[in-house]
Amino acid sequence: MAVNEELLKRVLEEIRPNLQADGGDMEYHGVDDEGVVSLELTGHCAGCPMSQLTLSMGIERILKEHVPGVTRVVAVNELGDNPMGDLYDEYTPF
Repeated sequence: MAVNEELLKRVLEEIRPNLQADGGDMEYHGVDDEGVVSLELTGHCAGCPMSQLTLSMGIERILKEHVPGVTRVVAVNELGDNPMGDLYDEYTPF
């Protein structure tokens, strides 16, 4: 089932103020054919040890409830195209 991106973006905008209240934010990077949504947490959320919990128990739960077809939410590597990003991915615990 294809995800309605317009609905997805509207729901993300509803979630955004909660992150901003704690000094964080998020950037939407896309959704694939399998319903996996890619987000990058920014601001205080980017380095927060609870960011994975925020993604899975917060954002992912809400998106699955309100946007048909969403199966998962994954974090985009905040190191981006930095060559060290591959090294980081190799040793990340999750």
